Amino acid sequence: MTNKEVIAAFYKEFFNDHDIDSALKYVKEDYIQHNPGVEQGRKGIMDGFREKFKVDPTFKLEIKMMIEENDMVAVYLKNVDPEGNTKARVVDIYRLEDGKLAEHWDVLMPCK
Repeated sequence: MTNKEVIAAFYKEFFNDHDIDSALKYVKEDYIQHNPGVEQGRKGIMDGFREKFKVDPTFKLEIKMMIEENDMVAVYLKNVDPEGNTKARVVDIYRLEDGKLAEHWDVLMPCK
């Protein structure tokens, strides 16, 4: 899989299908998280989103664009509600290592 294909599969399975265990396939155990709202490591993202999906069972992300350069992938996406309305616009940036997510940065812009 290319890095972009890894990201696309991760978003589908983890964020949209809410399959928390899919992180075992796509995220390194020592994953570095630069978002202070999510704990470090693969366990941190799994625990954080397990709770997020309980609070917001309709949580969904739509990828609009991905840009890949070397081991980095930038993803522009929208968080949408069940009716397709945009709740937030996000740019996620990942560094991949050996086909897995190794590091993450993000920028979030809530929509009203």
